[in-house]
Amino acid sequence: MTDQPRRRRPHAPNRPGKPYRRPQKDPVRILAFEALRAVDERDAYANLVLPPLLRKARESAEAGSGPRFDSRDAALATELVYGTLRHQGTYDAVIAECVDRPLREVDPPVLDVLSLGAHQLLGTRIPTHAAVSASVELARVVLGDGRAKFVNAVLRKIATHDLDGWLERVAPPYDEDPEEHLGVRHSHPRWVVSALWDALGGGSAGMEELLAADNERPEVTLVARPGRSTPGELLAAVGEQSAVPGRWSPYAVRLTEGGEPGALEAVRDGRAGVQDEGSQLVALALANAPLDGDDRRWLDGCAGPGGKAALLAALGAERGASLLAAEKQPHRARLVAGALAGNPGPYQVIAADGTRPPWRPESFDRVLVDVPCTGLGALRRRPEARWRRRPEDLEGFAPLQRGLLREALAAARIGGVVGYATCSPHPAETRAVVEDVLKGRGGAAVSAEWIDARPLLPGVPELGDGPDIQLWPHRHGTDAMYLALLRRTG
Repeated sequence: MTDQPRRRRPHAPNRPGKPYRRPQKDPVRILAFEALRAVDERDAYANLVLPPLLRKARESAEAGSGPRFDSRDAALATELVYGTLRHQGTYDAVIAECVDRPLREVDPPVLDVLSLGAHQLLGTRIPTHAAVSASVELARVVLGDGRAKFVNAVLRKIATHDLDGWLERVAPPYDEDPEEHLGVRHSHPRWVVSALWDALGGGSAGMEELLAADNERPEVTLVARPGRSTPGELLAAVGEQSAVPGRWSPYAVRLTEGGEPGALEAVRDGRAGVQDEGSQLVALALANAPLDGDDRRWLDGCAGPGGKAALLAALGAERGASLLAAEKQPHRARLVAGALAGNPGPYQVIAADGTRPPWRPESFDRVLVDVPCTGLGALRRRPEARWRRRPEDLEGFAPLQRGLLREALAAARIGGVVGYATCSPHPAETRAVVEDVLKGRGGAAVSAEWIDARPLLPGVPELGDGPDIQLWPHRHGTDAMYLALLRRTG
């Protein structure tokens, strides 16, 4: 499996000539194809591209200006997009066995149609004949008859084996090359397998479970912001058949049947939001860390897009604490402001760089910095990220991460608490950053001590050896969030 992204080539024009029959336009598969093209051409993320496409299709159907498009169509389109992206590496390996040229020489739009077809054949229960014919019709609509014949030939070759049969052919034996074996079987670049193995340690069983969890569709999790909503309200609004309480956070509700969170009144009003339970636990641990003296001024130094800030603001409001939420990018700062709108307690949102802060040192009692990172802990939510990141990114973020943590500690008063969080489990982005800052590597040493974060998440198992904590998709059902809590001592 190659760790390099597919090389983009210009979309060649269709050859002239009339098709012998008019191609049948399938709105579901056309929408899925458009989403994949946006991901490839614009480096967009599916979780940002897909919702507006689905909304447009529904509105057109309701207005009578487009074909029928109901909730089942939306569910199928979502599965086609995310399933294809999650298993892209595996499908690329299979397709490579069925074409007469290197994949980099296949036009990207053609490869997207082939990948959609491969997912229907190998990753869904869609009958073989339906998967092939629907994919060929899609090719006729978006690529033209000539390349539709190529798609037909390739998909018929893919249909000769099921997924297990293909994996036996395209994945090297584990004993010969364990990282490539796992990478092909679970659709991760080789370097990502190696990086996650470094983070997890242990044998192949744990790695298999982690990589498999990255390819599972995560449940939508809601947070009832304290003082503004309750889990009971959300459960009643969704219905007991479609929602259950969260596993670990007292404010979490999991949507077991999917659905549209934006349809809930509490979410529309900002009294609740969509937030992974791991992110909720990070905010709760910081808010519940023991603190002597004042507890009135809180800071979220990397607040975008606003989920943790909104939960912190709600928790702080119950104690009479105010929150300053800072975000470097103005457009993300506006998202933070939207997430905090209506909070009953005092808060302020500013566009500011946490490495060059406008606030005075020693101004805050509690500080959170959820730093930019590779995002290796959220690959199940953003599957395309695994193909965009590079091994050098593990070290590339380190200077920024150290700078943000150093300034966060400077912003805390003596005795104040700082939380360093990141959505990556790799040591280069987690404990190594904290240790570098505490030991003065790359800057002046900071006087601070570790706080054992594990007791602050009662009931949550397998948090690691401490004092920091690491969450995992396969163990906790959350993103792989990391949290270190520090108390400033001088």
